[in-house]
Amino acid sequence: MSKFQKHNKEAAEDWLLSYADMITLIMAFFIILVSMSKIDPNKYEEVQSGMAKDIGNREVTRPLQELKSELLGQVAGAGADDVVDVGKDDKGVVLNLASGAMFKPGSADINPQIMPLMKEISGSLKEQRFILYQIEIQGHTDDTPVRTAQFPSNWDLSAARALATLKLLTDLGIDQSRMKLAAMADTAPRVPNRSESGKPYPENQAINRRVEIHIYPR
Repeated sequence: MSKFQKHNKEAAEDWLLSYADMITLIMAFFIILVSMSKIDPNKYEEVQSGMAKDIGNREVTRPLQELKSELLGQVAGAGADDVVDVGKDDKGVVLNLASGAMFKPGSADINPQIMPLMKEISGSLKEQRFILYQIEIQGHTDDTPVRTAQFPSNWDLSAARALATLKLLTDLGIDQSRMKLAAMADTAPRVPNRSESGKPYPENQAINRRVEIHIYPR
């Protein structure tokens, strides 16, 4: 090979160096992007399913969506749509149970009428496909102060109701190692408890008195 041919070959391959540099920079950019991002399991399932269907022409199992659909069916079947709702957040599925339906008034004693629904819900959560999912139980109150001998504050009431729910799920066969609980008191209302002038909204306060069960991949 002549010097001229060797020079031309090296010149023709110079673009590879620039291309490699560009690929490296893009890869570094996406690594930083992923490290700073918060993965939304629900969105990930949607994207994964869409790509598999459009590119691979195949269906992909979506456990979170299946769980949500099952819970919605159980709530509807129990006629509890007005006191229980099923939604999603950036971690997984969220089950909201109104305290008025879940507990006897002013207590952390489980209302017997909610038991059939809770048995169905626990049955789904015990299935093998969801066995590795974390279950986080949160107790919530409205902003009306609670001051009784049993519950000196809203924190005590919300903690007691979260713990009662955990014990109930344990009795229904769910391993305690999958569960954790949190007392939220009135710090995370779903809707405003009061108007700007301080007038209470009784309907909203009823919505805020609840137990939330968050179910998500560990």
